[in-house]
Amino acid sequence: MTESPQPAARSPRVLLLYYSYTGQAKKVLDAAATVFRARGCEVTEAPIEFTDPRYAERFSRFPMRRVWPEFIGMLPAQTLQRTGDIRTPDAVRTGDYDLICIGSPTWWDTVSMPLRSFLKSHEARPLLEGKRFAVFVVCRRKWRKNLAGVRKLAEKKGGRYVDGIHFTYPGGELPSMLSLTSYLGTGEYRDRYLGVKLPPTNIDDDHLEEARRFAARVADKVFGRQKQET
Repeated sequence: MTESPQPAARSPRVLLLYYSYTGQAKKVLDAAATVFRARGCEVTEAPIEFTDPRYAERFSRFPMRRVWPEFIGMLPAQTLQRTGDIRTPDAVRTGDYDLICIGSPTWWDTVSMPLRSFLKSHEARPLLEGKRFAVFVVCRRKWRKNLAGVRKLAEKKGGRYVDGIHFTYPGGELPSMLSLTSYLGTGEYRDRYLGVKLPPTNIDDDHLEEARRFAARVADKVFGRQKQET
């Protein structure tokens, strides 16, 4: 009697779920994706679109037209941890993933409204229930409430936390804020702004290398340690 051939095992599937206005969260996830693909994983991107009519116009362009009113204007909603209207790609609803990597920029010390809106939505449970997830936080300085908030929200939807990492920008509280707002308002890096010498802002090459190392660690935990070639 001839045995039926066994179906080929499918490649591990990884979803990159994120909101990224300036592209910084996407940069670290793209770096992580190179590691997952090198290990034979099928990687899918799922960017969240912020469509709420109260706020979407200011995030529809870069740089911001009126940086200080638009930047500070998000503070009340962020402080109250409000949600808003978003749109997600079909990949969120149609895929079956083995690992979900969540890219989370910090907005005023906590989870950004677009990402919080998804994690509190009815869509989040079918995606996260019983699935392992890792968190990539990108921030100017404060990251703890963001990482803890994403983890708590994802676990409430049934997700299984694997690991988390944060990427911070250099400089003290005021210089780093001025550096970020200068970039948000001009789309360019400046050495000085409002008479203050600015530190660099945004993700750099060291951050990207750190993201790749973290992705390798997560891959070892989720898919098994990769054998070293001899």
